[in-house]
Amino acid sequence: MSNHFTGLSLGAPLGDQRLDLCDLYAFQSPTDSARTVLILNANPNADALHPDAIYRLNLDNDGDCLANMAISYVFSPPQDGRQTFSVFMATGEEARSAEAVGQQVVTDAEVSFGTMANRVTAGAYTFFAGSRSDAFFFDFDGIKNLFDTTGGRNFTAPHLGGKSPWTGVDSNTEANVFSMVVELPTSELRAQPEIRIWGRCSLRKDGRLVHADRAGHPSVSSFFNTDDTKEEYNASEPVNDRDRWTDQFVHLMGHTGNYTREEAIAAIDADRILPDMLVFDPAKPAQYPNGRVFTDDVINYRLSFLSAGDIPPTGLEPHTDLLHEFPYLGNPHPETN
Repeated sequence: MSNHFTGLSLGAPLGDQRLDLCDLYAFQSPTDSARTVLILNANPNADALHPDAIYRLNLDNDGDCLANMAISYVFSPPQDGRQTFSVFMATGEEARSAEAVGQQVVTDAEVSFGTMANRVTAGAYTFFAGSRSDAFFFDFDGIKNLFDTTGGRNFTAPHLGGKSPWTGVDSNTEANVFSMVVELPTSELRAQPEIRIWGRCSLRKDGRLVHADRAGHPSVSSFFNTDDTKEEYNASEPVNDRDRWTDQFVHLMGHTGNYTREEAIAAIDADRILPDMLVFDPAKPAQYPNGRVFTDDVINYRLSFLSAGDIPPTGLEPHTDLLHEFPYLGNPHPETN
């Protein structure tokens, strides 16, 4: 997925798929231009989320790379195929706490595992949590053809030129994912004129919260990390990204696109991928890198970025089961044996 294959081992954070943040979306509501939709997807198995974890959307609206608003989802232990969720909303200094703090706006609402989406309204906010069809499309076999990962080189050695690596097969046409969706008045974001958004999954372990995963720009964590750095990256905070990760990003881009250091930093700054937060100006149409919509081909975008335009497009098309109404992602696919 766009935030799944991190490092050569391709493993889930802390070895648990429930903690795996997959995709982050931000766009104007197609039914009301005065409202914004934020979606954080997790767990590509699309079953219950972890009852000891906090899944959070962090929003920075003043440019200091610290949360001014936090929307935290917590989940009950699953029982007999059912699970409930609660949502907390925090603002100001309180939003910077790692805990699920603030006003509890949803209490023990039903998680949706079937085609009937449980829409939960709290004032001007609308929430959803449950299984949905995954909108992310990519040619995973083609990516494995494209990159030479022998000798532990990670995603640093693309085969450029010669036969196309692409298979033309979307690896995700029948995939489900667990989605957390919130729709709210755009005015609540207090964008000046933009906001920066990142997802966070934290697990309570041995009495403390461990930051297990994070999600900002699509596929940045996936391609720019190694097995040695991914846990540190997932646990780190955006406010420290430029100091900690610029050299690693520049080094990788020198391999993938023959960038000089100056060229790599200019490209990083142009797309604003460090700090690793999704930038969204709600006054402009949503299309990555301004927010993200389901039809954005983020793999083509990232591979072109890495190779300075030398990797050809995959030729895949967006999924066709998207909805025009809340929660916007298509109904989950039936389970297959």
